[in-house]
Amino acid sequence: MKNNAQVWLAFIFDADILDPLKSEDLDASGLKHDRRVDFIWQGLKQIDEQLRSQGGGLIVQFGKPTTYIPKIAETLGVNIVYTNHDYEPSAIERDLLVSASLNELGIGFETFKDQVIFEKKEILTNSNTVFSVFTPYKNNWLKTLQEKDIAAYDCTPKRGQWGSIPKALQGSLPSLESMGFTPTGIESYLPPGSEGGQSFLEDFLHRIDQYQIGRDFPAIKGVSYLSTHLRFGMLSIRGLVREAHRRMLAGSMGATIWLSELIWRDFYFMILANHPRLASGAAFKSDYEQIRWESGAHADKLFKAWCEGKTGYPLVDAAMHQLNQTGYMHNRLRMVVASFLSKDLGIDWRWG
Repeated sequence: MKNNAQVWLAFIFDADILDPLKSEDLDASGLKHDRRVDFIWQGLKQIDEQLRSQGGGLIVQFGKPTTYIPKIAETLGVNIVYTNHDYEPSAIERDLLVSASLNELGIGFETFKDQVIFEKKEILTNSNTVFSVFTPYKNNWLKTLQEKDIAAYDCTPKRGQWGSIPKALQGSLPSLESMGFTPTGIESYLPPGSEGGQSFLEDFLHRIDQYQIGRDFPAIKGVSYLSTHLRFGMLSIRGLVREAHRRMLAGSMGATIWLSELIWRDFYFMILANHPRLASGAAFKSDYEQIRWESGAHADKLFKAWCEGKTGYPLVDAAMHQLNQTGYMHNRLRMVVASFLSKDLGIDWRWG
């Protein structure tokens, strides 16, 4: 925003990601019920409406980013394309292909850190190696954190900075149905976009000082319910850490524990970035590849009961019912059902 006279925003629903989701469990119309896709769609709709009220608009396409991003950039006649770092091997490969195509067109491609506070090898052990244990990582993370790491960026557009969308790229947001998905009604209980995320955050801040107690009881409203907004970029991780860190310094135990949970997020992004084999389902500790999991018809029966919340263990079944009905599961319950699947049922964790 600071360095460019005109700016356009674009989002591609990646067919390489979405198409495999439609391979099974379709409704009578041949559409897939997927709350994640609907939630993203609802958030994009909100962004588009906000941009149009300011004289711009969001360019949204469904297809391959490796094709559409260079095509859109060429049509707009831009000098450079910006995006944020991604850490999954397939996403890194995608961005390299996009960069190469743009380079052939004489268009620059620049990426930034935005999903995390610290990435890749920014937090290292005293021997200059990556961490594999959380607590020492967290301690070093906190020692390293400076005000600049969580500073807010001024993203206020200058007058006329949003570029008008040319006719070749104009059109309404692709419907869910046109992409093979069906509305799920998720917006009725999980308000999407930055507006929805901000409303949840404001509600949570009234309870944050008791977070260390409330988070242990799934039946009460003790957690933030912000994981989905954070996962899909509808809230800023810098903003959340800034709020938690400020309250931690003021003595809030709840904020201290919640900040630790946000640091866990950075930790796992770091693990993924430095151990990309994990993205393909490899165990972090190679010795665990020797575990002999249940298999065959018996394993299938156990797994089906787990998925449907019919194990006979009330807490496990309640957790799975919550997930099946809302698309969300309480943090403590995630731990319970994951442990039950692998340690009690003996089912490969990758199935879950």
